[in-house]
Amino acid sequence: MTGRGIEGLAAARLWATDRFPYLATGLFGAEVVAAPGSGTVSVDESWRMRADPELTAHWTAAQLGSVLVHHVCHLLRTHGERAQAAGVSAPDARLWIQAADAEINDDLVPAGLDLPGRPVLPADLGAPDGLLAEQYFQASTTARSAENKNEDGAAKKMSMAAAGDWLDCGSGADGVPRPDDGPPARPAWQADLLRRQVAQDVVAHSKRAGDVPGGLLRWAQEILNPKINWRKVLAAELRRAVAEVAGAVDYSYRRPSRRAAVAGNVVLPALRRPVPDVAVVCDTSGSMTDDLLAAALAEVEGLLRALGLARQVRVLACDYAAGPARRVSSARQIQLVGGGGTDMGAGIAAAVALRPRPAVTVVLTDGYTPWPPAAPKGTRVVIGLLGTGAPDAPAWARAVRVDAA
Repeated sequence: MTGRGIEGLAAARLWATDRFPYLATGLFGAEVVAAPGSGTVSVDESWRMRADPELTAHWTAAQLGSVLVHHVCHLLRTHGERAQAAGVSAPDARLWIQAADAEINDDLVPAGLDLPGRPVLPADLGAPDGLLAEQYFQASTTARSAENKNEDGAAKKMSMAAAGDWLDCGSGADGVPRPDDGPPARPAWQADLLRRQVAQDVVAHSKRAGDVPGGLLRWAQEILNPKINWRKVLAAELRRAVAEVAGAVDYSYRRPSRRAAVAGNVVLPALRRPVPDVAVVCDTSGSMTDDLLAAALAEVEGLLRALGLARQVRVLACDYAAGPARRVSSARQIQLVGGGGTDMGAGIAAAVALRPRPAVTVVLTDGYTPWPPAAPKGTRVVIGLLGTGAPDAPAWARAVRVDAA
């Protein structure tokens, strides 16, 4: 951009960084280029922003600055990638952008965003504030379907014209490529670094000033502290523990070698690959949450079935003492009795005492228990910590945090 356009862009960035200082890294990280005749301000997934000078010439610094903030938020929240994941195609792009705009505007407009025209708000979609673009998109498509089925045309209009002034925000907002996008201007890892830096600035500003919009603060916290899919982590730990045991090959005299005939009276051992037994120790103390325990048990059952080990599972209920072990083939057969104090060390000791000794012991607990000072001999321990507030597991065990969400 040149001349008056450069001055207008500088004034817009100054306004935006003064009003939203925690977004400064993103505002200056986006490349702004002139796109005469486009009739819009759009952004692609390479953090390249195109603005029509004839359109922006009529906007104030606050309005252009607000549009810059709005489009940077499309990039920060990866609306383009999320649209692709949601299966948004070109015919649905307008509705998706409407939904993505609502996700941004619901808390930034009250915070001082001065967008030109009438911005899209959740109320225009018949939805409450604080939802995600995917939820707003679902509300819009449902309303559109209802409108198409209404023969007398009395259904509430949910079109873009009714929900705000239409501006094509570009492929960075809806994931649909545009002819003028061109080659990528920024690698994905640089874009990720920009997002993380902005997230750190948002969280830091919220601690100092406390005036960060709630939706933006939640986004920043999720970027810096992403939720881990505990099911995948638990499956990986169990597979690893089972694979280490199943892959251990050693000689055994339980079955003579097929080559024993050539050795005369000498008994030769045979190579054996063990099929691992698995013990599951379930914390049944009074502090346990039934829903979390049921969910974790179901995951363990499903995984062991997938590994072909459903018949090799024994379950022990344990509060301050371990109950008898039961070999089960389904989580429905498990009777979780108890409710007293807690000592998972007793459950692990009971599992180790089983014959045959389990190669893998899975402990499902809320973590409020004493632990043995060292790893038990002869079994690998995987601990499922139920609930986000569970204390840390001992360093000698593999631990997975199981979150209700």
